[in-house]
Amino acid sequence: MRGLWAGLRGHVLRGHVMVVCALIGSAAWTAPASAQPFPSRPITLVVPFAAGGPTDTLARILSERIAAELHTTIVVENVAGASGSIAGARVARATPDGTTITIGHWGTHVLNGAIFKLPYDVIADFEPIAMVAMGTQLIVGRKSLEASTLKEMIAWLKANPGKATAGTAGAGTGAHVAGVFFKERTSTDFQFVPYRGAGPAMIDLVAGQIDIMFDQASNSLPQYRNGAIKAFAVTSPTRLASAPDIPTVDEAGLPGLYISYWHGIWAPKNTPKEIVTKLNAAIVAVLADASVKQRFGELGQEIPPPDQQSPAALGAFQKAETEKWWPIVKAADIKPE
Repeated sequence: MRGLWAGLRGHVLRGHVMVVCALIGSAAWTAPASAQPFPSRPITLVVPFAAGGPTDTLARILSERIAAELHTTIVVENVAGASGSIAGARVARATPDGTTITIGHWGTHVLNGAIFKLPYDVIADFEPIAMVAMGTQLIVGRKSLEASTLKEMIAWLKANPGKATAGTAGAGTGAHVAGVFFKERTSTDFQFVPYRGAGPAMIDLVAGQIDIMFDQASNSLPQYRNGAIKAFAVTSPTRLASAPDIPTVDEAGLPGLYISYWHGIWAPKNTPKEIVTKLNAAIVAVLADASVKQRFGELGQEIPPPDQQSPAALGAFQKAETEKWWPIVKAADIKPE
């Protein structure tokens, strides 16, 4: 019996040794991964619109430089549809580890919450990282349009009620909302044509397939400079430094039609603060780069002052914009098309 017990005891001890060794081996494999500083894997930057549009253009300018700051790879993923809300849902449900972030704007992170029944909250389900750009809209038209000024354009619309077409990046987007307000202010009527982004809409405007757009300056300016479209006004109280020949809405005869098209970057809710801080620091460094400032300026975008680039500043600004625009949108009864 003593021999049998000794054999069993030795077998059990050897089993414990094997288990302990396995655990040590497992720890040896997992510990380095958990101890690796962020980012240890590539980051996906989700763009809520089609490639080639204004938001996509800003995302690609930023992603390359942010990746260099963080010594990692950033993959730009275009998730278009439903005015950016498909991308919003994807990022809101993503693992909050900093490897999935999104760029958005006034439309995706303010207007969508007032227009759509979303499976997420545009404020509560995201962690603000940084505001990256302040832009405006241009009122533009096809090159062959029978108007050269904003007043002439309004007159043409009134002479052709319900016949003109205005391209948008989808129902409830900034282009759509701006068009609704333009209709109300000018007593005109025209049809909205939704696209999967401002980029595809601009292609059709250049081709003369649609008549007008209320478009982000970053999307329209290159085509305007090339002589492919007409620009009637900028929706701000001051002219663009990068296009000083385009009058403001005040100067063009439609005072007060101001729309700011700002952009920010967000992560999913509960992303650790240290990760948000590291992402913000990289973005702030990129926004201070002279070449980025120049590129943004060419697109009609201004970089926010440093005190407006923090996560807290973006969160406060987004909240203020929501309090401003939600009552206006709901009073106008803007619905998804």
